[in-house]
Amino acid sequence: QVPVVAVMTTGGGTRALTSLLGNLLGLQKLDLLDAISYITGSSGSTWTLSHLYQSTDWSRKDLSRLIGEVRRHMTKCKLSCFSLESLKYLFCCNLASPYTMPRRSLGFALSLFLVNSQKNNHKLSDERQALSQGQNPLPIYMILNIKEDYSLSEFKEWVEFTPYEVGFLKYGAFIRAEDFGSEFFMGRLMKKLPESRICFMKGDVLHGENLNCIKMYFIFNIIQTLHIATNEPSPPTRSHELETYLVTPECGIMDIIRQVLTERVMVSKFYNFLKGFQVHNEYLQSKSFCIWKDTVLENFPNQLTETAEFMCLADTAGYIDISYPPLMRPERKVDVVLHLNYSSGSQTSPLEEASKYFLKQGIPFPKIHLSEEEKKNLKECYIFEDTETPEAPTVVFFPLVNDTFRKYKEPGVERSPAEMTQGNVDVSSVFSPYCLNSFTYTEEEFDKLVELTSYNIQNNKHLILQALNSAIEQKRQSKK
Repeated sequence: QVPVVAVMTTGGGTRALTSLLGNLLGLQKLDLLDAISYITGSSGSTWTLSHLYQSTDWSRKDLSRLIGEVRRHMTKCKLSCFSLESLKYLFCCNLASPYTMPRRSLGFALSLFLVNSQKNNHKLSDERQALSQGQNPLPIYMILNIKEDYSLSEFKEWVEFTPYEVGFLKYGAFIRAEDFGSEFFMGRLMKKLPESRICFMKGDVLHGENLNCIKMYFIFNIIQTLHIATNEPSPPTRSHELETYLVTPECGIMDIIRQVLTERVMVSKFYNFLKGFQVHNEYLQSKSFCIWKDTVLENFPNQLTETAEFMCLADTAGYIDISYPPLMRPERKVDVVLHLNYSSGSQTSPLEEASKYFLKQGIPFPKIHLSEEEKKNLKECYIFEDTETPEAPTVVFFPLVNDTFRKYKEPGVERSPAEMTQGNVDVSSVFSPYCLNSFTYTEEEFDKLVELTSYNIQNNKHLILQALNSAIEQKRQSKK
């Protein structure tokens, strides 16, 4: 009779990274972290998860300490990431890893940039230690496999990463997490390559828009650092010349700069572990395959993933900024989903698009409808359920809004006149300090966002409990 509860998070760069910490803190204060079985993430929210799961019992500890560690990195100047020492370390890491794909230089640089994990050897499979006693929810990282020559409407496939396995929902094909990136043929491991450090992989799951902003920041500061290091006098300026630079790759570090300048940051390539397989003649009749059949290429087996040398992995935000699909696998039997939204643009569009997608695929999911007036004045929390379809999960939707927090510092505790400024948290305007191209927050900005997102969870305890009780009642009814 115990309902299966999951937390579903979206992308949103550093805004997602910070907001998820606040939401989890709110759940911890309500003693609800123990009730969660799964927590899924994409883009910026995966940065939070990969940081938390370095601690074997993070959900049992006071999250304030872990939040303090992230706060220290998020509020400090990022220019130290472009020191000659950091660049030298980056170059040596690439030399020491002969199997590293080109894009990982950028991924590692981003890891330095946001969470300063320069000497962090943490790998995805290491996170099993945080799950060995069932002490934390199972983390699931979501990404898309695409084809560079096709649009997302023509081809895309959901890929999930857990500390135990990596695989395709469509094919039901998974490999061990530590074997991801190695060479396979017809299901056999042909060449075992070292498992990637998670700091290299972070470049693959960070928000695409955020990546482009960091890319330009990264380029500018590296060039500036190298220019200062050469200590050469600047040539005399000439009025008829444009103020431009020509960078010619002549050494390892300069080659990394060239990669950052020219790489298409939205796509990363890894060896395809489905290479050499042949799809069964009756694959279109397979129920599990057809659930995820949503593009034109499914009718042409010779153009599907098993024929490709590499997987091309891209951010889910390029299609729908969600991490729902792993929770929709019938084996997981998820009853309640806490949807924590951090994406930019319309707060409700990811949920609405997810609902349309799943209903089209024949996957039980509640229908989502909000009027235009409701969208303009969003509340802190909504419950969506389909009482006629017991298999559909109940969705508890938390948009990122500042509503009653303006007046209350804690649920039921009003602010004094002197505390009113603490309730002014701009999370929606074009002037918000939490926009996607913001990589450094002031201590006040960081604290306000954490406090707001924690408050929104705590202030809607009654709705979360309502969803849990509803799920329990549905289970009872289904057994009669």
